[in-house]
Amino acid sequence: MRTEIRLAGTGGMGVVLAGVILGHAAVTYAGLEAIQSQSYGSEARGTAAKSEVIISDEPIKYPKVRESDYFIVMSQKALEMYLSGAKKGSVVLADPDLVNIDDIEGYEVVEVPAMKTADAMGMRLVSNMVMLGAFVKKSGVFPIEVLEKTLAAFVSAKYLQVDIDAVRAGAKLV
Repeated sequence: MRTEIRLAGTGGMGVVLAGVILGHAAVTYAGLEAIQSQSYGSEARGTAAKSEVIISDEPIKYPKVRESDYFIVMSQKALEMYLSGAKKGSVVLADPDLVNIDDIEGYEVVEVPAMKTADAMGMRLVSNMVMLGAFVKKSGVFPIEVLEKTLAAFVSAKYLQVDIDAVRAGAKLV
């Protein structure tokens, strides 16, 4: 099993952190191989940002995502920039409040209202965790509990429960 994932959005949305957490979860708690890379503009916020993760049950010989099996997209600009790098017929997890999904053809589109869900929880910043929960549930790369366990290494104790709740909320959306 080799799963290529591209997470993309705008700087400040947490797509890089989400990719790091996903890779760490795969290696540390799921016993899988993983490689994570990231790319973002020179400005801290507002420019395109992406994170790529490869998860495999065998050694990873080539560390770059060629064509993603899963494309998690959180902004229109990211959709326009990176959709062409997704494998035809692959899964696109998109926030329909941030991305125009009507014109996406040739892919399985899964609507994940991450920002709206995070807003309802009172913390917009956890929209990336909502998306991660949706991805893990949809893909089945490892159990959702693995992702929850990993959060403790990246999130302060003060915000850990809200991040766990966001992951669970995302899983319920799929």
